[in-house]
Amino acid sequence: MTSTPITDSTANLGTGWRWAPAFVLAFVALFPAPGYAEGVLVLGSLAALIHLLLTRFRGGARLLSGPAWALTTVLFLAYWLPALFSSFDSVTGAKAVQKSLLSLRYLPFLWLVASAVATARNRRVTVNGLALIVGIWALDALIQAVSGTSPIFAGIDGLKVLIDGHPMCTADEIAALDRLSGFMGPCNLKLGPVLATFAPFLLWVAAQRMGVKGWLVAAVAVGLVVLLSGSRGAWVTYALVLALSGWKVVGYRGLLAMALVGVVSLAAGYVAVPQVQQRVDRTLSAASMNDDGVDNALSGRGRIWSAAGCMIQQHPINGVGTRGFRHAFAACDPEPGSTVEWGDGPALHAHQLVLEVLAETGVIGLLFWIVGAVTAWRAWKYAPASARQRAQPATWALMATVFPLNTSLAFYSAFWGSVTLLLSALFVGLLLAHDDHESA
Repeated sequence: MTSTPITDSTANLGTGWRWAPAFVLAFVALFPAPGYAEGVLVLGSLAALIHLLLTRFRGGARLLSGPAWALTTVLFLAYWLPALFSSFDSVTGAKAVQKSLLSLRYLPFLWLVASAVATARNRRVTVNGLALIVGIWALDALIQAVSGTSPIFAGIDGLKVLIDGHPMCTADEIAALDRLSGFMGPCNLKLGPVLATFAPFLLWVAAQRMGVKGWLVAAVAVGLVVLLSGSRGAWVTYALVLALSGWKVVGYRGLLAMALVGVVSLAAGYVAVPQVQQRVDRTLSAASMNDDGVDNALSGRGRIWSAAGCMIQQHPINGVGTRGFRHAFAACDPEPGSTVEWGDGPALHAHQLVLEVLAETGVIGLLFWIVGAVTAWRAWKYAPASARQRAQPATWALMATVFPLNTSLAFYSAFWGSVTLLLSALFVGLLLAHDDHESA
């Protein structure tokens, strides 16, 4: 795009940043190497910001529609302002202010992400690329389930050894592995949540290209991996994804059949896979209805949630500060000195969206999140049917990710926070994209 003023606002509508999909796909593909993924995010943010500054923000309609610019920014502010307001008296002090200011780097990246799906050409590249990446992740994990080794992680690990002489994971982390780890590796057990969250893109493309059969094959393949990943939060996320994506593809009868298949698969996993049996038994221990049984079923999260409640009581207005949970945990631990379910050290976050937001950013933060959610819902409600159809994969992914009745990763961590913001920008870009007949 040149800096020449646009004389006809429709003549060049939808040309977009043609290079935007490359940044989005590289960022997602590099999830196993967080440092490199962060580098892509920063470079993408700088590229977007420099481009906008050089063109003096002219021709913005060629990149995103006016409503897309506005909604992307509003959703970012709904996420970022709670962090800013919580940082002024955070338990981590001045470091919290610094981190909240550094988080401004996300905004130009979100504009870039929205532009990556705002035109027909960019949309094809980005959505199909995400589906391909998810398919590769699932295939890689299935190979690990059979052979014991993830080819992707083995390649990444070998490359790191060549670069600096050190493997990605320690011998103790590898020895302690008790679930399918896939491309993320045994020292970063996020395969289940990540795959379940991004599965809608594969399911949507499979249904578009191959109909019901394609959707079923993709759903079963990803479902097996999510089951073997051993993350019960990921099981819930994926169940939501299947319900949302399968409703129109296979209907309610098909979903009931899928639910039956899921129950049978879980039963088979219970018999054949010790890790699945362990998690099912732990979940069923809640039936004892005593505090120990419930906390065991929740892998110690009952204790964590009690600590979160204490933090909310002590810091109701703006919380203890984002990522301050670990520092405030000792003072709110309901069982100080006793053995913890999750290993050594304090709990790092609340493991639940509402509790995390309230504990770390207070009522102020929760209000901003509610404003963001309502704004997104209104945008979806008043969008034309064709736009809602186009935005389905990102809508499903975002809804399943922020579903409040589930355990979760830390939404204010560098990794999961960037994933959540990425999905929100994809949702905006797809929902409020340029006209389907644009030139691209």
